[in-house]
Amino acid sequence: MSRKKWSSLDKPPLSEPVLEVIQEMKFELMTPVQTATIPLLLARKDVSAEAVTGSGKTLAFVVPLLEMLQRRHSETPWLPKEVGALIISPTRELAMQISEVLDRFLQHEQLAYLRQQLVVGGNSIEDDIKSLMANGPNILVCTPGRLEDLFQRKSNLNLAARVKSLELLVLDEADRLLDLGFKATINNILAYLPRQRRTGLFSATQTTEVTDLIRAGLRNPVLVSVKEKSTINTPVRLQNFYKIVEGDEKFIELLHFLKSSRAKNSKIMIFFPTCACVEYWNEVMPQFLKERLILGIHGKMKNKRKQVIEKFRKEEKAVLLCTDVLARGLDVPEIDWVIQWDPPSNAASFVHRVGRTARQENYGNALVFLLPNEDAYVTFLKINQKVELTPLEDESCNRDSLQTTLNKLHKMQAADKGLYDKAVRAFVSHIQAYSKHECNAILRLKDVDLGKAATGYGLLQMPRMPELKTLKADNFIGPSFEVDITKLTYKNPQKEMARLEKVKTYEETGQWPGKKKHKKATESWELTKKAKMDAKTKKELRKAKKQRKKADEAANGPKAKKRKPQYTQEDLDELANDLRLFKKLKKNKISEEDFNKEMGLEDD
Repeated sequence: MSRKKWSSLDKPPLSEPVLEVIQEMKFELMTPVQTATIPLLLARKDVSAEAVTGSGKTLAFVVPLLEMLQRRHSETPWLPKEVGALIISPTRELAMQISEVLDRFLQHEQLAYLRQQLVVGGNSIEDDIKSLMANGPNILVCTPGRLEDLFQRKSNLNLAARVKSLELLVLDEADRLLDLGFKATINNILAYLPRQRRTGLFSATQTTEVTDLIRAGLRNPVLVSVKEKSTINTPVRLQNFYKIVEGDEKFIELLHFLKSSRAKNSKIMIFFPTCACVEYWNEVMPQFLKERLILGIHGKMKNKRKQVIEKFRKEEKAVLLCTDVLARGLDVPEIDWVIQWDPPSNAASFVHRVGRTARQENYGNALVFLLPNEDAYVTFLKINQKVELTPLEDESCNRDSLQTTLNKLHKMQAADKGLYDKAVRAFVSHIQAYSKHECNAILRLKDVDLGKAATGYGLLQMPRMPELKTLKADNFIGPSFEVDITKLTYKNPQKEMARLEKVKTYEETGQWPGKKKHKKATESWELTKKAKMDAKTKKELRKAKKQRKKADEAANGPKAKKRKPQYTQEDLDELANDLRLFKKLKKNKISEEDFNKEMGLEDD
């Protein structure tokens, strides 16, 4: 699709204030997704747009949104209690960035009559309600959970009444909204919105769930699919690399790369599989890269995420350690490298992660570390996501540096039990996440050397975990000095005091506080499951009995309460058995023929 100038859009033309702000943002040409979707939305069409990450989707809906609100304002001015546009995004970070883009437009004097408000989790919903009632915003940028709560909350706000004049609903990163389990929430929100609205749905990938949402929320939509090249799913200016490394060498290879000429002056994002991994490496890495600003962010952080992202934006050579919470929703054009500690949990996440670089016509690079047994992932990614990975032509670090690095890690953990605890949590959570990989046909936990993987985390000893009973863990390298794990102390005074109290209790009672005693005899899995099923069946029977009782009362009056039960225990047992058979049929555990036979429904 050819690139057009913003000023060339003449059906209908863009208003002067919108064009002026776009020029201030130094965007001369429209991206393909903007060229395709803006005229459609301005022509009052519902649009479902699929475009690769970093392709300019935000302006593709912000510009027509403002034009539509201006058009309505010229006919009937917006009132403080009217919401004209809703933008729903999956994460706070993305919502904040959309709000920042909107702010640049609304600062123009000719657009100052429009007001917007950011409505996301992390703060008091009562404060949001007060702010909405005081400011009377015409545009809401929100996350789905908080928006649903506002609709359902009984208060003087009455958000459902405020959206009756809604002009445009935008569902940004719709596939991510559904990945995070917001399908029911989105459907609940749609029930509050007027049918005469226009809807724009934007996503990087089209999934079955997105298709279902299109059917439910859009009326005769125009489907737009924009890709920079038909053969790839990632930005054209992105170079994708991979490097095969042993599990025990992964950290020293990462350090070696960060210190190399390729990356020492670059702004970098490093993706880890779990929050615990980010917590651990964020404390460790500054000790090895003292000249760089190392930042960490993950989904369990609530109030600090905004401050961390602001620091990352301002620092030219910052390194940001993160989880998939930032696989989308972070628009920092200056990111030079995206590094992945290991392959993500699903192939689509790979595309979203590397899409944090090579944005807004900038060049970028991405690197993923693979274990020797993971080399098939290169071919898999080419087939599944049309992403070509090239081997990184770079000298590997010296194997001798491994022992030096391990010695430092071992001493750091021996000096602080808090760091040792974080290391264990990071390793265990990593292995657990790996075992749930969607690509488990080629990324199999049984092929991973857990000993080498634990060495890579610098653990003082192999932790106790079920996987060690059956999987290989022979190549673990422990500390070169004697260390007693039970006598490690915390640097944190409060934690150390609590530990000493537990030790004292243990010496007096012989039982560690908070640790449950093991049962001498345990039931088999089959018996436990049967007990659960029986309990569930009894619960359903009680529920059915209550419903019958209410029906009797409704039909015969309150005296029905004194009537004797009409069912014998034999009847109830038979009913319970019928319920179990029906559940088996529903779960395809028995055939319909066997079900009919057991229920006595066979044809004569």
